[in-house]
Amino acid sequence: MKTPLTVLVCALTLTACADHAARARLGIQDPTLLQSGIGASQDEAAGAANPQWINAYAPAASGGTALASLQARLNRLPPEQNGYFRAKAQCWISAGQEARQAGDHWGFVEEAIGQAAVITLGLENGTSLSAANPALRTVSVVRPDLWKIVNTIKSDPVTASCREAQQPLACAEVELMQAGHDAWVRNFAHAEKRLPDIQDNLRKSAESALQCKQAAPASAAAQSPAMPRTVTLRADSLFRFDGGNDAAMLSAGRRELDKVARSMKTTATLRELRITGYTDRLGDNAHNQSLSLQRAQTVAAYLRARGVTVPIAIRGLGSAKPVAQCRQTRRDELVRCLAPNRRVEIEFVVAPS
Repeated sequence: MKTPLTVLVCALTLTACADHAARARLGIQDPTLLQSGIGASQDEAAGAANPQWINAYAPAASGGTALASLQARLNRLPPEQNGYFRAKAQCWISAGQEARQAGDHWGFVEEAIGQAAVITLGLENGTSLSAANPALRTVSVVRPDLWKIVNTIKSDPVTASCREAQQPLACAEVELMQAGHDAWVRNFAHAEKRLPDIQDNLRKSAESALQCKQAAPASAAAQSPAMPRTVTLRADSLFRFDGGNDAAMLSAGRRELDKVARSMKTTATLRELRITGYTDRLGDNAHNQSLSLQRAQTVAAYLRARGVTVPIAIRGLGSAKPVAQCRQTRRDELVRCLAPNRRVEIEFVVAPS
């Protein structure tokens, strides 16, 4: 029985464009776009800029300067961040440059800058990013069938750990948004011209995901020792005492997290990470709760910066669930005894086999 990815590869290889009814072929369902033509009143439903859009994108006064700045920032990111989000930021920058060079004054340049900026800032800061595509004011939905293919590839667990599949997928999403903008300005023919490249990128992504899936059993067998379901890292190895942010992270802790990030790349069925921070019982509860959460957030941000793209659930449990019970009276001895309780646990949630 063929897997969904196999079916997609076949479908994308054989898809061809018909020669009639461009608008119908694009599968447009937006009633405003279907019923309005050039010269229609530009109320908000027809695309007039609303206050929310102006507040979000008015600061992007010089599109060329903003795009060049974003490109320079993206180029400075380390090579290990060459995953889905970096590819998506690059494709948004390219889309903005193309629209600007074409003299597009409908607002798509500003929206492309906004999307690229959000992703680039997240990569720089190591914060969690959403892979969802936002609804943009100047973009209509075209080819819902291709969006279904995007979501099928995206939802396959192997894609999260297969970088070869991530880059063409990210660009296909941005290109579909570009086609949606072409349709929004009633340039249906130009929207259609983008479809072959979109389909080709989706085919490449699906084929790469299949190759990663086929290679996964051999990688898993070669992995020694087998990747555990939960990794416990001593906080004293990760951070300076009573520290939890990136500035407090120790070199030994960074090396440990680098090992974790590398091991995840060989686990094709990885679906989610659950990161939990803990402290010892010294100090007040509010401080311990905040510190444990900060440690979990810092570890998550570090792994994100190393190319980890799977969803990450973060929590801090303070001094709960101690693994060591200590009754020393001297503080230095008590601190040493309580060391196992100061920890960060990383649980790997894999898809059922």
